Amino acid sequence: MCDVDEEYIPKIGITFQTVDEAGLFYKEEGKWTSEVPSIKKTNPTCGANCPARIYVHVDKKARLWRISKVVLHHSYPCCLDQAQMLAQHRELILDVRCTIENNDLSGIKPRQIYQSFGTAVGGHNELGFIEKDVRNYITREVRNVTAEENAKELENIS
Repeated sequence: MCDVDEEYIPKIGITFQTVDEAGLFYKEEGKWTSEVPSIKKTNPTCGANCPARIYVHVDKKARLWRISKVVLHHSYPCCLDQAQMLAQHRELILDVRCTIENNDLSGIKPRQIYQSFGTAVGGHNELGFIEKDVRNYITREVRNVTAEENAKELENIS
């Protein structure tokens, strides 16, 4: 368990200009880490049914969003060092997406694609994404584009 800086701990009464600001504040507080080393676990997931949350209500007079209730108990350990493993902090940058597309077209399996990225940067902890992100990208983006192109080709033939 890591120490969390006092400024990142939500408290009743903290105000925000917008509800989006409140959401960003909460995302910075809620961190996750796995007890299984990343070498053994290439597809980490966060704790299920975590009760930690904040409740934010609008103060119409002040035109501010105010934290009205805070539940800080997490169902998993919190650690600032592992924040990049949370979904809101993961991202597939353009170069990574292009490499995934090329490797998928070459018939390389998603797990092998992910492993190659980890090897290239010196470990999976250094990546800004997890294996699940690679699989999702292939399923949602790469293969959907191919399906759309195939549908267009069928329309042109008809």
